[in-house]
Amino acid sequence: MATQLKSKAQCSEAEWQARLDLAACYRIFDHMGWSESIYNHISVGVPGEEEAFLINPFGLLYSEVTASNLVKIDIRGNTLDGSPYPVNKAGFTQHAYFHEHVPAANAICHMHTTATMAVCSSEGGILPINFYACNFIGQVGYHDFEGVTVRAEEGERLVKNLGDKHILMLRNHGPVVMGRTIHEMFVQTWALQRACEIQLATMAMGIPIHVSDDVIAVHQRDISQAQAPGGPGYADFEAWKRKIDRIDNSWRD
Repeated sequence: MATQLKSKAQCSEAEWQARLDLAACYRIFDHMGWSESIYNHISVGVPGEEEAFLINPFGLLYSEVTASNLVKIDIRGNTLDGSPYPVNKAGFTQHAYFHEHVPAANAICHMHTTATMAVCSSEGGILPINFYACNFIGQVGYHDFEGVTVRAEEGERLVKNLGDKHILMLRNHGPVVMGRTIHEMFVQTWALQRACEIQLATMAMGIPIHVSDDVIAVHQRDISQAQAPGGPGYADFEAWKRKIDRIDNSWRD
């Protein structure tokens, strides 16, 4: 069991709730098969602390992340909660820059699933050939591969290539998904993963059927009507929290 570092009594109620939601998110990703050994990262801003965010301790599997062992750092890389764990430099470089410069990036994930990496490594990127893909056409940015993301000077180019979007496909690498809430980020990640999985399956079968621009516009206009109450992704995320609670609720520690 990973060392417990923070307790509910040592932080604000809002921070503890953010810790619980983020720890749950790590466990959900792991349950979905979206983890990558001890690598990759999900972060969320600390409520009421503009430059602070929570991220996973480098060296732990997603299945070992708990509310208490998440690391609280600021955008300059200073550890704010006394955690002895390091933070993955690639995770810090990406997430700190987005948290600082993208107002809507309160929750951020970066993943290396086979399906999303394959689409990031294909010339056309996401193609308008399935229901979920139509959510994202014209809604994602692309950033050319520059090697492992550990150099701060790459941050400016990441934000430039993101533009006014909330998803950045790192070519030959993997996606970065951002949301105003952890619920919104999660449901966008889920839909992106499905879009990429279906694209791979479709392309393996032959020539895909492309959806027209007019239909994509109608689809994106109307998709919000299919959302459950609570805001984007809220019902989805809460349902998956209940699922992992039944499997193993140690993320609440």
